[in-house]
Amino acid sequence: MPWMKWLPWRFFVRRFATAHGFLDPLTLMAHLQRFAEPSEVSEPIELLRAGAVFHARALINSKVIQHNLDWVWPYWIQRQFDPRDKSFIPRAFSITHCNLSHRNWTAVGLPNCEALPVVDPRGLLTPHYDGWSIDAWVISDAGDVLTPSTLPYCKQYQDLDNIAVVTESAHKNLKLCNRVQVKVRPKGPCCTMALTASCNGGGWLLVVLRPCNPEGVSFVHKVRLASNRRQWLIEGGPAVEFGQAADKHLASNYRSGDIFLHLKDEKGRMQGECEVGMATAAAMFRIEPHKPRKLEVSIPLATDTHEDKSATPWQDSLEGHCALQVPDKDFQFLYDAAIRTLILHSPKDVYPGPYTYKRFWFRDATFMIQSLLFTGLTKRAERALDQFPQRQKRDGFFHSQDGEWDSNGEALWIFDCYCQMTNKPLKQAWCEPVLKGAKWIIGKRLSQDGSRCAGLLPAGFSAEHLGPNDCYYWDDFWAVAGLQAAAAICTREGIDESAHRFNAAASAFQHTINESLAGAERRLDRPAMPASPNRRLDAGAIGSIVAGYPLQLYPPDDPRLTDLADYLIDNCFVSGGFFQDMIHSGINAYLTLHIAQVLLRAGDWRCHELMKNVARLASPTGQWPEAIHPLSLGGCMGDGQHAWAAAEWVAMQRNCFVREEQDTLVLIAGLPPEWIGDTTSGKPIRFGPAPTRFGAITLEITPGINPTISWKADWYGKPPVICVNPPGYKPTRVAEGLQHVELSAQ
Repeated sequence: MPWMKWLPWRFFVRRFATAHGFLDPLTLMAHLQRFAEPSEVSEPIELLRAGAVFHARALINSKVIQHNLDWVWPYWIQRQFDPRDKSFIPRAFSITHCNLSHRNWTAVGLPNCEALPVVDPRGLLTPHYDGWSIDAWVISDAGDVLTPSTLPYCKQYQDLDNIAVVTESAHKNLKLCNRVQVKVRPKGPCCTMALTASCNGGGWLLVVLRPCNPEGVSFVHKVRLASNRRQWLIEGGPAVEFGQAADKHLASNYRSGDIFLHLKDEKGRMQGECEVGMATAAAMFRIEPHKPRKLEVSIPLATDTHEDKSATPWQDSLEGHCALQVPDKDFQFLYDAAIRTLILHSPKDVYPGPYTYKRFWFRDATFMIQSLLFTGLTKRAERALDQFPQRQKRDGFFHSQDGEWDSNGEALWIFDCYCQMTNKPLKQAWCEPVLKGAKWIIGKRLSQDGSRCAGLLPAGFSAEHLGPNDCYYWDDFWAVAGLQAAAAICTREGIDESAHRFNAAASAFQHTINESLAGAERRLDRPAMPASPNRRLDAGAIGSIVAGYPLQLYPPDDPRLTDLADYLIDNCFVSGGFFQDMIHSGINAYLTLHIAQVLLRAGDWRCHELMKNVARLASPTGQWPEAIHPLSLGGCMGDGQHAWAAAEWVAMQRNCFVREEQDTLVLIAGLPPEWIGDTTSGKPIRFGPAPTRFGAITLEITPGINPTISWKADWYGKPPVICVNPPGYKPTRVAEGLQHVELSAQ
């Protein structure tokens, strides 16, 4: 109501807080805002909302976990709460207890299916988004217990043929194999857990309901074993199906403690209820001596009773994609796993993760769609781009978060990438959004008032975690690239007036940025680009690397790029990877690869060392969390399976084989000399068909003492200039029409 704004609410808030001994919140907020540049939005409401949800659960964790350490908790809790473990995090005055040392999980699913169950490093399955979990234990008649989350070691891997996560664990003479995947069933997709348990002296296989997941507590109030003993009803509805009838069943609640404390109870319980939401249950299946017990557990994933026909077979989704064949098994596996990660996380929109980040950002989407295009998954890329216009506001702002000004440049740039790499005209539905998006950039720039940030985009909150609100070059570089992309689109579409306007605006904006960078160089006494005109060099400067990759706004040997890469490597690396001090406080795989891309363009062989380091940081299932704890090497920030990181691994391998540089196609500039000169494998190195701006190309390298490279291409028009430039060999500018080159050592 209008009169509400006249109430002296600020007075009452201040009076209430100080009367009860609290700091004045309004004064505190005013002081906090002084650390950032004045901006329209202090922090995006979307991130505040997500943070509130995250810490609400973490607050519950603090009230439950530390007082019940005799429960069998998920792997991350076992490690993080163990004072003898390097993953230990003291709790002291922390109000909330978050997973900050082992944010690792792997999604399973089917192409085009929204459901993405996740499996943690010890096989704990969380089948529904942010829900309860299913675990499997083995106990022997002699009293030995196998609970995978408490083991210091187990074997886990991903079966890429079927996208299954397999966890094998053992303790004394107890063994358990847990295979999780998603299958198509008549009533829709279903997550299955195929269990094989053995115990030499006889015992029990337990399927256990856990009121927790990789983030912490997840409430379960009611669980009941159905009368046929082959189904769990959770919160009153059918939720879990057993392939065989349970031989025994136990249930417990919070007051009685974890079901783990009642495994010796002779009298079973068919159901459990817990008013605080910590019900646990165990369906038990007899294991005869020296005879493995096999069991399949199924969890329907469909959200309604209609058959979900959106899911498609993996073979169909992978058809025609850009395939890689290299002698390095780790590189090979990580590439193949990354392709499948991209497919899983692009059911319609693209998501940077299956759990924490299962929502949309233009930033992550742009890099993911770029890699979808690189791998020939163009229909999937097009479908994702079709979702962009509906997120554009009337004023032309491509909105995923308030107060972040990089999205328009990203959207325009990736629209243009799609058109160039597919040789298709702009879709009619994208035309108006492109024009409006470019005009928004022009109108958003600050006035030329002589200040440090004159002519740049306003201060904003950067979800690249570059620091407090500021006028970040990251936003400006994307804006220039977006205007250039819009101009290129308009030129191809014959919209000459807009093409001229956007070209002129891009040139003027780039000139303003260059002048600002010149001022920063004088201030810092070196050419390396800081995060903003107001900042010293620090880890936030990683945002400015975007001018080299992927935007190529400057030549490969531009000192502003090469000196920035040197600064970051010399000052911001831990365990061979870029360590982001800002919020992430961890090693970032995808940002390390951004630096590697700049080194690759510059012909700096350190790029391959960075790739090797990133490969070593991958999980056994071929995934990277958003940020990696420098000691535990587990995830410490964001999603436990970061699809943007997977996208960057794909982009890195692609650019090592084939890269556009202005009007030139550069071939195999990132291949290790030991691969090319290998005389033992007897197998060719292959890559393709790889889409480029000039058409698709398939490469084959025959390694050996006298290595050769050959290629087949389907150009869109006149063949581009081709330069074969492998490290350790003489560069070759290829004569027009030639499709075969013998490599000569330098």
